[in-house]
Amino acid sequence: MDATQVQVQTRCGALAGAVDPASRMRVFKGVPYAQPPVGDLRWRPPQPAAAWQGVRPALSFSASCPQSAPVPGAMDEDCLSLNIWAPPQAADQPLPVMVWVHGGGFHSGSAAKAYLDGARLAALGAVVVTFNYRVGLFGFLAHARLSEESPVGASGNYGFLDSIQALAWVRENIASFGGDPGRVTVFGVSAGSAMISLLLASPLAVGLFDQVILQSPGAGRPLASLAEAEAASGAALGTGIAALRKLSADELVARTSLMMPAQRGLTTARVLRPILDGWSVVEDERDALKGGRFAVVPTLVGSNADEGSYFTGRWPVNTLAQYQALLAANFPGFEAAAFDRYPAQDDSDVPLRTAELFADTQFNYGTRLIAQSAAARGAPVWRYLFSRRRPGQSDGPHHTQETPYVFGNLGSDQVLQAPAHDATDAAVSAAMMKAWVAFATKGKPQGEGGPEWPAYDANTERHLEFGDRVTIGRGWRTDPLDFLESFYRRRAGR
Repeated sequence: MDATQVQVQTRCGALAGAVDPASRMRVFKGVPYAQPPVGDLRWRPPQPAAAWQGVRPALSFSASCPQSAPVPGAMDEDCLSLNIWAPPQAADQPLPVMVWVHGGGFHSGSAAKAYLDGARLAALGAVVVTFNYRVGLFGFLAHARLSEESPVGASGNYGFLDSIQALAWVRENIASFGGDPGRVTVFGVSAGSAMISLLLASPLAVGLFDQVILQSPGAGRPLASLAEAEAASGAALGTGIAALRKLSADELVARTSLMMPAQRGLTTARVLRPILDGWSVVEDERDALKGGRFAVVPTLVGSNADEGSYFTGRWPVNTLAQYQALLAANFPGFEAAAFDRYPAQDDSDVPLRTAELFADTQFNYGTRLIAQSAAARGAPVWRYLFSRRRPGQSDGPHHTQETPYVFGNLGSDQVLQAPAHDATDAAVSAAMMKAWVAFATKGKPQGEGGPEWPAYDANTERHLEFGDRVTIGRGWRTDPLDFLESFYRRRAGR
């Protein structure tokens, strides 16, 4: 074997990875954690990966799930693979494991993006794993005919089930890479973070992880029922599943937009994402969290200072009349209360209020809901706010722009085209990386330097802010989030 390669044995067979010449990390890419979901396995739960003979090369990323968004490399339905970065083999204790779930709104995303390279995080003392899951129609098509075929009477949520299968693979195999299968932290952003919030309450994910880091979780919003999702797919795509199964991947990608609204509802359910299938997801997150029906584990959760403007900048909501129509559509019966909390005096106020509404309903509410619920059940909880703007950046930081900081890849292809970075950005990145790895290692996110990160308490609402400096803050968006809590409570009649 070449000196630049390294070999490990997994349950399915031997893998040949590479030793990164710069970081000296051991890197394994494109490792299958499930069988290719093609042919008869399209729109079925993932099946465990098959064993292979000989030594399988693990030197390059696999294809990403087909999608309309640009991704590095190829796209193919045969996409269920993971990637591992591990420090040189240690002689003492196994290392904590950090498993990343990528974002992308459940219709896009890839583990092969350059800013998700795990070498710098792994160098701090962790085994880092990223993986692909099915997205769009491949991952979240609920259809009446598919439900009829299913032994459990459910369909959709295939991408969510992929994440469960990936975590099961990690539990079974990560020791071969120097990782501790009893110290698995799942972390992710956006849709990936929303997936983690669902994992906390899923009966199928019990025992597969030990801690969670949720970055801008799209959690706490109403979920569509299986019947609602089946009806939507039938109306948009037709009732003949046999014909849909014959479509090529490109043809399915072209039809994805038929299942996606042109403008996301702020308080209403979406159907092309995880739904209430009655099997893997059995109740709304808000109900599960409020009722204490979730895994009580150490939790780190937070959001960015400007989660909304990137999304709403192109929305056709520019006048007071359009803004009032938006409130009426999303807060029926509570429009006046919503306007009082998100007031607009004239048209010039509308863009900012709309962005704030999006940020609070889609990400900030879920962040606080998770923090409050986990703390109420006695879990150790830490909350953060990311507010650092790059040099010359006039707004933001936008949704997901903290991700390169967490991975230490500020110079890679940038999330949402963020500007160049400087020494302050490097310092913030170093602080976040140390905190994240410290949390994975000890269950407490205290890195070197900076103030002591206070544990979250619902009475004080304190958090650590990663801005131009690392400081302690409190009460981020408390008043509008209190309104949203009262809205959901009154709408539910409790």
